Amino acid sequence: MDELQVVEFVATYLKKKGFSEAENALQAEIQRNKNSNNTNPIDILNDPELSKFFRTFSESEDGPARYQDEYSKLRSWTYSSLDLYKHELLHVLYPVFIHCFMDLVAKGHIQEARTFFNNFREDHEMMHLRDLQKLEGVLSPSHLEEMEFAHSLRHSKVNIKICQYSYELLLQYLHKTQSTKMLGIINERINFQVSPGQPSSISDDAEIVTLIGSNQDAANQINQKEVHWGLLEDSLENRLEKTGLISDSEKAEGENKEAEIDENKKRPVEGGKQGASIKKLKKDKAINATAKTARLEANTVSTAPRVKPDLALPVMPTEVEQSILEDLRNRVHLSSAALPSVSFYTFINTHNGLNCASISQDGSLVAGGFSDSSLKVWDMAKLGQQAVSSGLQGENDTTPREDIIGPNGRKRSYTLYQGHSGPVYSASFSPLGDFILSSSADTTIRLWSTKLNANLVCYKGHNYPVWDVQFNPQGHYFASSSHDRTARIWSMDRIQPLRIMAGHLSDVDCVRWHVNCNYIATGSSDKTVRLWDVSSGECVRIFIGHRSMILSLAMSPDGRYMASGDEDGTIMMWDLSSGRCVTPLMGHTSCVWTLAYSCEGSLLASGSADCTVKLWDVTTSTKVLKTEEKSGTNRLRSLKTLPTKSTPVYSLQFSRRNLLFAAGALSKTS
Repeated sequence: MDELQVVEFVATYLKKKGFSEAENALQAEIQRNKNSNNTNPIDILNDPELSKFFRTFSESEDGPARYQDEYSKLRSWTYSSLDLYKHELLHVLYPVFIHCFMDLVAKGHIQEARTFFNNFREDHEMMHLRDLQKLEGVLSPSHLEEMEFAHSLRHSKVNIKICQYSYELLLQYLHKTQSTKMLGIINERINFQVSPGQPSSISDDAEIVTLIGSNQDAANQINQKEVHWGLLEDSLENRLEKTGLISDSEKAEGENKEAEIDENKKRPVEGGKQGASIKKLKKDKAINATAKTARLEANTVSTAPRVKPDLALPVMPTEVEQSILEDLRNRVHLSSAALPSVSFYTFINTHNGLNCASISQDGSLVAGGFSDSSLKVWDMAKLGQQAVSSGLQGENDTTPREDIIGPNGRKRSYTLYQGHSGPVYSASFSPLGDFILSSSADTTIRLWSTKLNANLVCYKGHNYPVWDVQFNPQGHYFASSSHDRTARIWSMDRIQPLRIMAGHLSDVDCVRWHVNCNYIATGSSDKTVRLWDVSSGECVRIFIGHRSMILSLAMSPDGRYMASGDEDGTIMMWDLSSGRCVTPLMGHTSCVWTLAYSCEGSLLASGSADCTVKLWDVTTSTKVLKTEEKSGTNRLRSLKTLPTKSTPVYSLQFSRRNLLFAAGALSKTS
């Protein structure tokens, strides 16, 4: 540090502290020294007292108190801003907060970092509680590198959408107040996506801030990969289209025309009933128009492209295939004008022990996974009847009556499956209902036979609790997700996984198969959804936009769209081909635990911890997307909210005939 720099340092210090007289005296002294050409100046570089003073001042300028002071002022300024711009400016506080904390830790100011963290954490707990709980464990500089979440935060930028005027207001404040620490963090850690015009509405908040810690450039590169989202070439929908659906529709229309001709013939004869016949005719035409609209909406599935399967899929028995085709022919076509009937299965007296529920494709079997490590299956046909022991007992069962006789000696209304050594977190029926999978905290997945009522296989591969397991739409294969941050593909005939999908930064909480069986989607606590290619095990899409952990996923029947629900109650609908969010769905006030598309894809049903089932109009939204893509205001229309008395909704399932099944546990404590 030369003499000129030292003089500037002192002048800056005096000005900052408000010692204007001392500053003026210093400037006058410097001027006199220049005029008199003093040949014996003070030895600034070697004077120990001056060196100590400058070192102390330098540390105070870069000390931990400055982070607290500047962040506190930025926070106060943001909260006092105009309401029009406040919600956009508030998005800047969270990334600045966590990077201030991590910078303090990196510089060794551990105690000051803890104080800073505790002083301001309440501002962000509602939206980012899980992230804060992870960062709370950072207690030394080495933790920043060892903890993958913190390491990712330190080596990537946050993307924030903001309007031009809000951006200029922020920069003006930072320069005016000389908040160099905050300016440095914002410059280094935040990537602003500045847009002209007015600030975005508060309802768009889900799209404004992308996931903290995600590498947007890497995500964009992955999302350039090609995704074949269509249906299978030899799917039952294909066969139905070729054999029955069109002819049945035409037949129905032909019958309606004949009825109309007959009605016209009768009019001269039945003069007195002419008014009534006209009313009936109008009513019939209205019904026919509604049915025609529904059929047109159903055709979105038939227009989807066809792809070949990458997996060797099992051959379906002929009689089963005919039964499914018959169900599809008799399927009720749903639309905004024709909502589904709902059958709700309520578990009572579970004593908070029910972790998951699953319903078979036809609704005849309902399963529940419990904290006492048991899996229980109810047969709706036998519910309320005395179970026949021969119908419930397997040939090789060593304890023939334990799944029939309850502790009080009475016959149970369910079949009890025991084998896990930890809470059961997920259950999934095979497409035909003859098998059921269960996953548990004991790190295993078990395959059970609903015909034999016996455990067939125990699959071991995950190292931590398995949160979700799902059968392939065609059977035989299944996918699992775990606390070990991986998803795995399995087949029923092998005890080792076929593929391991690794890439998420936190727990993989849910998994779903694509309808063509070539992809699986995974939702994680790292707030992202990923789409994986089953044949290669590679990630082909990263969907970024959620503000909390993802708890549920659903694939549209045509394979083009995917819906994901998170812990905050937000649902987002994604276009698989582009990787972009079609629209967020706002309405639920708590966790969205389950999602399901209707069979023709016109409706989306969502079940939540807020004790409601909501129905959303998918068809209208996708039409708006195509015609008004630039407006950015498209929203899925909420058609109806179906509240329960006090039952959080655990599971939803549309039958092949479009009856909606739902299940949950009564939580009323009175």
